[in-house]
Amino acid sequence: MKNKEKIFAIAPMMDWTDRHCRFFHRQLTRKALLYTEMVVADAVIHGSRERLLGFDAQEHPVALQLGGSDPAKLVEAARICADFGYDEINLNVGCPSDRVQSGTFGACLMKQPELVAECVAAMKAVVDVPVTVKCRLGVDDQDPEQALDALAQAVWRAGTDGLWVHARKAWLAGLSPKENRDIPPLDYGRVQRLKAANPARFIGINGGIQTIETAREQIAHGLDGVMLGRAAYHTPGVLSGADALISGGESAPIVFAELIDTMAGYAARHIENGGKLGHVTRHMVGLFHGLPGARRFRQILSTDATRAGAGPEVLRDAFAAVDFEQATEAAA
Repeated sequence: MKNKEKIFAIAPMMDWTDRHCRFFHRQLTRKALLYTEMVVADAVIHGSRERLLGFDAQEHPVALQLGGSDPAKLVEAARICADFGYDEINLNVGCPSDRVQSGTFGACLMKQPELVAECVAAMKAVVDVPVTVKCRLGVDDQDPEQALDALAQAVWRAGTDGLWVHARKAWLAGLSPKENRDIPPLDYGRVQRLKAANPARFIGINGGIQTIETAREQIAHGLDGVMLGRAAYHTPGVLSGADALISGGESAPIVFAELIDTMAGYAARHIENGGKLGHVTRHMVGLFHGLPGARRFRQILSTDATRAGAGPEVLRDAFAAVDFEQATEAAA
């Protein structure tokens, strides 16, 4: 990230951005930075590494998000993840769930910027890939002006390669993780002020961004990166414009014939290895949102693809329900 290139990223999302989701998203954007779900450092160290960390080579560039607050454990986990071939290690300082708080990591670390800095410095010392941080504006009654500056300055002193900011506070008590994604108000201006005060630092923004047009506006405000979350998952067709945002050129339309063959082949390999079609197709149901045939497409993937013995032909049947001419025009 030190060469200051603009980055479009798809946010780490628990239960969503698994390897099948990322492979699918990669077919829609060749340049976006993909993130894994958050993986806890202890799980990396003691769990099934291939199951937790394995990914397809097509996913590059792909970043691994770690959860933890013990520098020694994060060092071991970061080394393992770098050896797996990930292009970046990201430390989660933004998740507000009870489970994460009980492990003393995630958003509650906004209250301990020096510990976050210690974790970053420790990981930087053992891996050659970028180490970044994803945080909130603050938590609970913290003043976002002071809390975000404190966290940012601490991790920059520690050598972090980039700071991604979800432009909302998190409330550790009183709001669920879902509510924490919607109820605390967005404050893009706070992130923009941080960037204006630190022009040489990589600062990316996340939170409530729904379209490529909105992402482009954030870049115009000087931000170095833009991260889409739920919009990328629920309406993945928006990703067809991501590469143009990065390169400044024209969007390349999705070639649906190629997409069908690629995803059907991928699903077939997954099934041959003991997986189920639904593991792959559950991430695809929103592809044709708002277009003719979208309802039938969703119906097939939500019902037929989840039945015992379902194979790639079900995926082809779902695509056959769609008006590709209109879909191509919408994606252009």
